[in-house]
Amino acid sequence: MDTFTPIESLDRQALCRLDEIPDGGATAVDARLPDGEESLILLRQGGEVRGYLNVCPHAGRRLDYAPGKFLLKDATLICAVHGATFNRHDGLCIAGPCRGEHLRTVAVQVEAGEVKLA
Repeated sequence: MDTFTPIESLDRQALCRLDEIPDGGATAVDARLPDGEESLILLRQGGEVRGYLNVCPHAGRRLDYAPGKFLLKDATLICAVHGATFNRHDGLCIAGPCRGEHLRTVAVQVEAGEVKLA
């Protein structure tokens, strides 16, 4: 599983406030990563947030069905285009055309109520 780590000058980039992500929900934000600006999925569970690139490994398309709107069911995230189903906890595809592949992780952390690149 690939993990993106921001370059030093971009370290600690604020992405959004924790309360802007519904508890148990997700949102999309844009971030400056080493390869340029990317859309990220931020998935919140209580005070914890997981970050992934907003790209399905199956066809390279965004996972949201509308900007920042995701299909979530129980502990999974579902690609709106092909129905690939990913574990929210680790990004592993457990059903669909890219079974066994992972979403690309982006390291994030919550600090003083803000979600930042780690």
